[in-house]
Amino acid sequence: MTAPERLRALLAEPGFVVMPAVWDGLTAKLTAAAGFRTAFLSGSCVAASRLGGPDLDLVSFGEMFDSYTMVHNAAPDLLVLADGDHGYGNAMNVQRTVGAYGRAGAAAILIEDKITPRALTSAGKPCLPREEARMKIRAAVEAAKESGILVLARTDCRPTQGIDEAVARIELFAAEGADIFLLDSPADDDEMRRAVAATGGKPSFSVLSPGGVRATPTSAEAAALGFKIGTFPTGMLSPAMAGMQAGLAALRAGESAAAGAMPPAAFRDTLGYGAYDVSAKPFIVAG
Repeated sequence: MTAPERLRALLAEPGFVVMPAVWDGLTAKLTAAAGFRTAFLSGSCVAASRLGGPDLDLVSFGEMFDSYTMVHNAAPDLLVLADGDHGYGNAMNVQRTVGAYGRAGAAAILIEDKITPRALTSAGKPCLPREEARMKIRAAVEAAKESGILVLARTDCRPTQGIDEAVARIELFAAEGADIFLLDSPADDDEMRRAVAATGGKPSFSVLSPGGVRATPTSAEAAALGFKIGTFPTGMLSPAMAGMQAGLAALRAGESAAAGAMPPAAFRDTLGYGAYDVSAKPFIVAG
């Protein structure tokens, strides 16, 4: 089975599918080792790791695709949903983006209706007119036919154009043949339920990120609202940042490692030093 076929089969199984957010080979390897079958290549995590900054449409297609390559090479069996952002341009750019990820083995790709580049502020997400957004999703669905990659259609228009417009877009994207759907910035549970109902029974995706204006649902709560799949964008990134700060603080204090650091043996085992030696042994020239 291809990666998209495997993801379709997983989405047909009972239960809520948790996608940890990954950004490089190490996070992908750890995710697979922890028993997860899926992961989300997160634009916000890639921006944090590559730029040391926020996700404000500054990361390019090339940088995201390079990050995907690292993820896929480190954990080839992981079903990756790639964050395709706005497709990096018009409908033809969307087709190039979807085609590239499909040929590279991604299971799904997210395409959204934001205007790019955004206004020079971190607040607000102006969106394309409805019909232009529709054409970008149509282009994505058409390009996806080559590989079978699933298309996640996301609308960001709720804060600027209201829930009625957002629901109308989800219905439109479903009619265009998108496979998974995401309403960004819902105000409450009722809006989430409306968005889920608008898909006509297709899976809905939830971004479960602490720190928003409303409480973040747990996986169980998201499932109860009708969501099938979701990601926790800060689930690994935030603890990783805290761990690195703790390590730096320990070094400044004259210590050799932070109290929470992995033991050296576990560190080497996790990175695969022993596995490397096993693989290399047949090629060692006897001295």
